[in-house]
Amino acid sequence: MTLNPLRLLAWGALFALAFATLSPIGLRPRLPLPVDIERGLAFLVVGLLFALAYPRRIWWALAIVLVGVFGLELLQMLRSDRHGRLDDALVKAAGAIIGLGTGWLIAQWHRQRHPPTP
Repeated sequence: MTLNPLRLLAWGALFALAFATLSPIGLRPRLPLPVDIERGLAFLVVGLLFALAYPRRIWWALAIVLVGVFGLELLQMLRSDRHGRLDDALVKAAGAIIGLGTGWLIAQWHRQRHPPTP
């Protein structure tokens, strides 16, 4: 499993969510889903990418993603057209944790099927 492209994707996805979270509300991309599902799915993808990109540093990946979730929610309070709320952060955190867990399990499965060559 090549990690460098996954790391670029993981960080790129987190920065894309930061832009969507902190940009004016009119620039925020919308999916035809309920907003809580949209939030949870977005951070599920970020969590999945971070777990796949850093499978041996899963606690570090968890910390980065959760700091991102709660940090972005706090930063929204600095904008007059956005609002940071705990319930939004909890939905995002739940999605991130599901993504991280799923990604970690996939990475473990991959490592068992393809052990490193000596």
